[in-house]
Amino acid sequence: MSVPKSVIRTTKDGFTIVDNCDKVNYTVTELTRAALRDVGKFLTRQMNQKAQAELKGMKNNPRVRGKNSAFQYWNRKNETDLQVGVKGAQWYSYKQELGQDKMPKKSIIQGTVEAHIADIVTIESQYLSALEDEAVALSKIDEEEHMGSEE
Repeated sequence: MSVPKSVIRTTKDGFTIVDNCDKVNYTVTELTRAALRDVGKFLTRQMNQKAQAELKGMKNNPRVRGKNSAFQYWNRKNETDLQVGVKGAQWYSYKQELGQDKMPKKSIIQGTVEAHIADIVTIESQYLSALEDEAVALSKIDEEEHMGSEE
């Protein structure tokens, strides 16, 4: 979907009314999604680093190396939200996050998000501050759905 056009109405008295509501709603929604995409990239990288540092088996595992290996984000377009989690149902997913009888709680996802709230606010504020300038806002918009493992 491209940027909606402004609706221009002229009344009998010669007044011109410009309706930009659709364009503004589109811009706010897409800037929010772009900010969530960058937050997802940032968090998955931080989670992978934390998992490699805390879990012995992940340090030498070739599948886990790199920025997009064990954790993934889903930036959903219709819901306009971000989900961050573990790819598939690996042995370290819910058992390591929540803890179990024989496995201590690691809380990699929750701990990483809590530790980086200030960084998340900084990333989001960079995008939402672009609302002041329409050209900057439109240059930051990408309309595709994103998943963390595709990059």
